[in-house]
Parts: sequence; structure tokens; C-alpha cells
Amino acid sequence: MQRSLTTALLLAAGMMLAATGYAQQTPAATTPAATTPAAPAATTPKAATTAKAPVKKTATATKSAAAAPALTTRKDKFSYALGMNIGNGYKQGLEKQSVEFDADLIAQGVKDAMSGAKTRLTEEEAKAVLTEVQTEVNKQRQEKMKEAADKNKAEGEAFLAANKSKEGVVTLPSGLQYKILTAGIGPKPAASDQVNCNYRGTLIDGTEFDSSYKRGTPATFGVGQVIKGWTEALQLMPIGSKWQLFIPSSLAYGERGGPGGAIGPNEALIFEVELLSIVDKAKDDKSKGEEDKKVEPKQDDQKK
Repeated sequence: MQRSLTTALLLAAGMMLAATGYAQQTPAATTPAATTPAAPAATTPKAATTAKAPVKKTATATKSAAAAPALTTRKDKFSYALGMNIGNGYKQGLEKQSVEFDADLIAQGVKDAMSGAKTRLTEEEAKAVLTEVQTEVNKQRQEKMKEAADKNKAEGEAFLAANKSKEGVVTLPSGLQYKILTAGIGPKPAASDQVNCNYRGTLIDGTEFDSSYKRGTPATFGVGQVIKGWTEALQLMPIGSKWQLFIPSSLAYGERGGPGGAIGPNEALIFEVELLSIVDKAKDDKSKGEEDKKVEPKQDDQKK
């Protein structure tokens, strides 16, 4: 039973730590992705058969370092370091979720479970309280997500409504808006093409969340493998173009937002996109040129 309880506590800690922010989609170090993972639920142990709604944390002080034994062996140091690692993880996750906890009882629960001592909760009681707190945390997180989503949607719609009347801004039937900063004269990519682009992405308040310019390397990706707003715009852009895109949330990352927390749910986004080349076409043109060079000598030989 003790081993099962330890496993439950560690699993709960893992779920809690994974839920320290909203799982969202962001162009990150490559390009705006078209899908997003869901955020895991958060849980935490509490020494009681029932759990209060997790509203705040209350950590009590443990024994002072002065009263603790010296760390002389590698086993001593490893054991203490492992405890630090677990403690830091719990602290960050619990405080992020505003979950009420007692540090001394967490330490005691770990000690009892690992030593094989009789635990103060049965396995069933432990699972019940972890599930109860997890449910409360999930409910609060969903409420915050909805509140943020409603706020972001209203602000995004207001921004786009005002933006469409600005000079040079074109609004498409889908709701996508763009402004041509530099007009290109090359071919336009198809949805099946791979392209090289430089880009900079910001929220409507100007907060930058990604930039290939700062990384110093253009991004390469499939036109049909990115967010809908990009897919639509890229097929309208000749090579050499630089456009400013104003993308409603429905054509960006939607209600779930982007990974990492940089892009919230229902956020409208602004991108500056510079279309550098179409990868497949560049390869085809190069191959065609090489074939032409091979054929020309044969044609000359026939004339002779």
C-alpha cells in the first residue's frame, strides 16, 4: 500500500507541475503550428480526508539547517538534493495554482511512504483527496481560461473592426486582413509547397512572441502545415513580398491558444511575413537548368 501511495503522490506531482500554465500554440522556434496539445490537470496531496477549494498556499517552516545533520557522504547529498528537487517542483506548481498545502506534512507523507511506516491516510483516502483537489484546480483553470478567452475575443474583434478602415489594409472574406509593405514579383506558392520565410509575430498590444529575425535564421515549412491565416496569405504572396498580416483568432490558435503561454485563448495576432523563396520550385528550377546543360552539347553535336 505504501508503494502505491508513493506512486500516486509522484503521479499527482507530475500532473500538477505540467499544469503550471495554459497549453498554447505559438510559432516558437520554427513556424506557427496548426495544432495544440491539451493542458494536463493539476493535483496536490493534502493531509486530510477532505479538501478545501485550493485558494492559497500555507507552507510551514521545517527544521532549520543548523539543527540538521551534516551532509558528508554522496548518499547524504544525493538524498537531500532529491528532496530539494521534489520540493522546488511542488513549490512552483502549487504556488502557480494557488493551492493550499503544508510543507511539513508533505515531507512527512513522503517519509512515511518511502520508509514503509504506517501512513496516516489509506490509499483510498489519499486518492480521494488528490482527485478532489485536482477537480477544484481544473475547474478554476477552466474558469480563468474562459474569462481570458472572452476578453481576448472581444478585444481582437474590436481591433480588427477598427483596423480594416486603415489605409492600405485589405480585408478578405475569411476575416484575414493584410497590408502590403513590399510588393514581390515572383511566383506564388501553392498549399503543397515548402517555403522559406522571415517573420515577426506580436499580439495586438505589440508584445512580441516570436521572431525569425532575432534567431538569425529564416523558417522553412509547408504552406499547408501552418495556421489558417498563414496558409491563406502565403498563397497570395509573390516571392519577394513582405506583408503585414492581421489574423483573427479563428484563423490562428483559437480557444486553446498557443503553447508556452505567450499566446492566450482567442488572441488575434499580427505578423510581418517576408516570403524569401519557394523551396520545391527552387530545386525544380535548378534541376531543369542542369538538364538543359546536359542536352545542349548533344544538340550541337547533331548539328555538326
